[in-house]
Amino acid sequence: MRASRSLVVIGNGMVGHRFLELLVERGVHWDWEITTFCEEPRVAYDRVNLSGFFSGKTAEDLSLVKTGYYAQHGITVHIGDKASAIDRTAKTVTSAQGRSLRYDALVLATGSYPFVPPIAGNDSRGCFVYRTIDDLEAMRAWAGRCTSGAVIGGGLLGLEAGNAIKQMGLKTHVVEFAPRLMGVQVDEGGGAILRRKIEALGVSVHTGKSTSAVVAHPPEDGEAKGRVHKLTFADKSELAVDMVVFSAGIRPRDELGKQAGLTMGERGGITVDDHCRTSDPDIYAIGEVALHRGRIYGLVAPGYHMAAVAVDAISGSGATTFTGFDMSTKLKLLGVEVGSFGDAHGSTPGCHSVGFADSRSEVYKKLVLSADRTRLIGGVLVGDTASYGTLHQLMLNGVAMPPTPEDLILPARDGAKPAGMGPEHLPDAATICSCHNVSKGAICAAIGEGKLSEVGQIKSCTKAGTGCGSCVTLLKDILRHELKQAGVEVKNHVCEHFAHSRQELFHLVRVHGIRTFADLLARHGSGLGCEICKPAVGSILAACWNDHVLDKAHAPLQDTNDRFLANLQRDGTYSVVPRVPGGEITPDRLLTIGRVAKKWNLYTKITGGQRIDLFGAKLEELPPIWSELIAAGFESGHAYGKALRTVKSCVGSTWCRYGVQDSVQLAIDIENRYKGLRSPHKLKSAVSGCARECAEAQGKDFGIIATEKGWNLYVCGNGGMKPQHAQLLASDLGTRELVALIDRFLMFYVRTADRLERTATWFNKLEGGMAYLKHVLIDDSLGIAGELESDMQRIVDAY
Repeated sequence: MRASRSLVVIGNGMVGHRFLELLVERGVHWDWEITTFCEEPRVAYDRVNLSGFFSGKTAEDLSLVKTGYYAQHGITVHIGDKASAIDRTAKTVTSAQGRSLRYDALVLATGSYPFVPPIAGNDSRGCFVYRTIDDLEAMRAWAGRCTSGAVIGGGLLGLEAGNAIKQMGLKTHVVEFAPRLMGVQVDEGGGAILRRKIEALGVSVHTGKSTSAVVAHPPEDGEAKGRVHKLTFADKSELAVDMVVFSAGIRPRDELGKQAGLTMGERGGITVDDHCRTSDPDIYAIGEVALHRGRIYGLVAPGYHMAAVAVDAISGSGATTFTGFDMSTKLKLLGVEVGSFGDAHGSTPGCHSVGFADSRSEVYKKLVLSADRTRLIGGVLVGDTASYGTLHQLMLNGVAMPPTPEDLILPARDGAKPAGMGPEHLPDAATICSCHNVSKGAICAAIGEGKLSEVGQIKSCTKAGTGCGSCVTLLKDILRHELKQAGVEVKNHVCEHFAHSRQELFHLVRVHGIRTFADLLARHGSGLGCEICKPAVGSILAACWNDHVLDKAHAPLQDTNDRFLANLQRDGTYSVVPRVPGGEITPDRLLTIGRVAKKWNLYTKITGGQRIDLFGAKLEELPPIWSELIAAGFESGHAYGKALRTVKSCVGSTWCRYGVQDSVQLAIDIENRYKGLRSPHKLKSAVSGCARECAEAQGKDFGIIATEKGWNLYVCGNGGMKPQHAQLLASDLGTRELVALIDRFLMFYVRTADRLERTATWFNKLEGGMAYLKHVLIDDSLGIAGELESDMQRIVDAY
């Protein structure tokens, strides 16, 4: 039977679609005849992850609407048609294609549009905005004739747009009027770190710049006439670019509200009450078009909450209200993690700030505390946002701070979690997922009632973690805690096809002499395997037997990068990385790299690991590129593999007046010895020729520092997103003793670590820490030292 009431939704973006989803989830959609207008040529898609379009995702990948979803639930969608007028007296909506629909209830989810500054030349050929898939397709088509591009605007969306330009292979500039990037979210200290990290990626940052004009090529330039040529600034400086993307903020798409005579904000936006109702009781506005208590919310989470409130109001319950929303954010821009929550700038009277900055690892963290230092009221995280979820919840729920709040942001010591940081300290009412308004209590109830044991199951059951994704880390912590409290063994199975951990699979392979994935699956697994277990087993087989990884039985187990001996990049091309042991290279080999790079037009970069990377190779170019490099004596540097990457070196006693040992030769020997080892995760090493530590050995998985008497061996360091100093395992070793101890250490790690677990994480989980490791590797308490050495020698000999 056809519903008697008509509901029209104008706008089919993320918020408009979420409104329709909630109608369906609550079972009230059959009470209405529902129609939605979708102005774009495709239904709702994920704008939050729009930059994924330039790393290979298609419009279908980004779509939020499963095929047939609307038809299945009786919802009519008019794709490519725009609502053009509202007649409130007749209660009708007219569209650009001539449709006229009556409504009993009308929802405006028209969102916003990018603001283009009123500067001269802003309509030149090569000027774009960054908003829709159509915008991105136009940018990509134009980029083929460009070498450089600039984004005007250094906020959140501006850096996303900068990422898009960079992924297209263009020289990238970000121009910001304010003195720092992301001025709304981060403070001066965080902005400085953010800028350095982004500039280190090859993006030029121009802050404090007022753009006065976009200058196009003049008529005498022929075919280039009218195309973007350069930017000019108020300080009379210029910047030559071929493309300009405006990302200077958003404005609400409120023209329908104005046309219909709804109450509007002085600076735009359709005014709504706490039930998202406009000045017309039959019309609602949600998302970026809605002005609530003088504020427009430009994030997806508040838009989703507005959608839920509007569904309640329209269905008659009115149970929920919109009274404002926390605008805290966690995101990854140009590969840089940024988090901002609460009073990030410390503007609350009497508040206190504690901070931590590490210029080496480029990490910045600041907490803003209440006047009595008992409550967290805000914070900024740049470079490492792992603790964002917990800190955000501590703030939202007013959880009492530990006596030393700074412990919440200082690097963990011995793997210990700071006091007060566990999920058990959060109340059940704490909202873990802001996008879908899911509380900790609801998550815990789902885990208990549904006997859930995986984060994916929590996502399916509660929708938590399926929005922006910033709460997933906290979901994992809650799951582990709940299972532990229930006395349930937390399984560490590799995947659904093997009811074993990686360590258990390693022992099964070794003890039973299993040499193929098919044999292991038949004897100890089920199904056909997947993209998780195949590479893991491939690594285990290589670590045990070191057969050629591209043999017929092993080739299907390798990751794409391992098969092609190259690293897939964001733009779909590959980087080629020849191994250069110890950073020592002959002039002839340097010339070879230069010739190869020039022949295939590859971008070259000297890396922090003392190698030369060549970027931009197409898949079909890889065989001839490698042919030339191999002919010159190069081999793959495994820059893509879960294997030894580099052994960095200073110049040591050969050249340096402070060097006490030959660090270069040892680095070469070490790299050549372990270059065939496959491991649970990547390995990095370094050798410093004296205590001045120019090779930064104490930030590596295993690092070596020369002494007057020999070598000191440090292990389990990490210079990545979660920096951790390596710890001293043994001092003043002779070269033979050193190599034997490294053999033991690496093979013990390979045998016992979990899949994709770096040595630092593995070490932090070892009961007994360094004392235990010394007991096993030096004192041979388990009686396996000789076995570990012989296992490693077999790998070396089989390479």
